[in-house]
Amino acid sequence: MDKAAIRKTLRAKRRDHVAALPENMRALMFHRPPAPLLDLVPDDGAIGLYRAGPLEAPTASYARFFFEQGRTIALPRFWAKDRAMDFAVHADPYEESDCEAGPFGIPQPVGDADSANPSVLFVPLLGFTAEGARIGQGGGHYDRWLADHPDTVAIGMAWDAQVCDELPMEAHDKPLSAAVTPTRLYGPF
Repeated sequence: MDKAAIRKTLRAKRRDHVAALPENMRALMFHRPPAPLLDLVPDDGAIGLYRAGPLEAPTASYARFFFEQGRTIALPRFWAKDRAMDFAVHADPYEESDCEAGPFGIPQPVGDADSANPSVLFVPLLGFTAEGARIGQGGGHYDRWLADHPDTVAIGMAWDAQVCDELPMEAHDKPLSAAVTPTRLYGPF
């Protein structure tokens, strides 16, 4: 099966899984990072997170948790659809008053927000394996960013239904350092 077909299957599987969860329980499942996961987070540097869409593993509680620990929170920022992703400081994870819609329609830090280079990056995904392989939406933004920042700890956030027995990996695909679901921590790999 090619990656496009895998993505289609994984999107449907994720959609069905999330639809079966009570809406008021979804964010509670990722309320606080589990202690073994915190052991993987470097003591310094920004914490990179993503703005979760309705079907993605939610990140808002993790942003508030790390912010309350005094850590700098960074979100992806796109200047244009055809440009590389960078990260910028997200100074308000409660009200999100420092965000604006980016070129993909996803809220991102405003254009004059300070740039940031996360030391750990919580990565969105469609599927992952227990060995650290990951498949995303297909744009390659995270793979390119991780290739340019090889010392960054990459942690996938996913629902339990997103674990796969195997995934095709190409030379440009960057593996995860670990993955977290509501019930389990996979890795470190």
